[in-house]
Amino acid sequence: MKNPVPQAASLLLEKLMLLVHVRPLLAGSGGEAAPPAPGYYDTSCFKRGDLLEVPRTLFIHFGIYLGENRVAHLMPDILPAFTADRRHIQQVVTNKRLILGVVARTASVRVDTVEDFAYGGSILVNHMDRLFEHQVLGSEEAARRAEKLVGATAYSLLWNNCEHFVTYCRYGAPVSLQTDKFCETVKMIIRDQRSVLASVLVGLASIVCLGLAPSTTLPTIFIPFFLWMAG
Repeated sequence: MKNPVPQAASLLLEKLMLLVHVRPLLAGSGGEAAPPAPGYYDTSCFKRGDLLEVPRTLFIHFGIYLGENRVAHLMPDILPAFTADRRHIQQVVTNKRLILGVVARTASVRVDTVEDFAYGGSILVNHMDRLFEHQVLGSEEAARRAEKLVGATAYSLLWNNCEHFVTYCRYGAPVSLQTDKFCETVKMIIRDQRSVLASVLVGLASIVCLGLAPSTTLPTIFIPFFLWMAG
């Protein structure tokens, strides 16, 4: 039987990562503001092959700048599973398309304007280079890698998300630091809860096997248990 813990962590991560994209993809629905007009961002400071980061509420969205106000980025999308018509796929990804893409684990590496990519958010340029200073590929190499990957692709929040895409293009290896950090936090929480449960079981076993006095042992055992339940 498979361990349910990694599956639960993966499911939780998928639900949270949806928040990265939901806000910018509400354009066109009633009452939502339209995307920023072309020229909203000063792209003169961007160079072809730059890694762009846009902080969201919980996570960061990533893309590779291709020049001429174009950004390649990976997004979950169900549409590539049904059609290869780029005219339809290139339209703004609706929330329904995005959510179904996450469920079906399908995505596309698409090319959008800087405005559509960032959607009013602040943009950081090559901020991750400090962490991979000895692995940075040439700017042209990074851009070419991104261009070769444009089109439909599999999607996995743990193994193939927008951060995996850009780190492969710019540093030569697909990694996701924010996913790793989140998973470590989840594992730490699970490990702490398991420790409390284990202490409860050990305490109960000591009563049965060692004949310890219930009046002195039970409060010690159940206080942390009740604190864990309350949390």
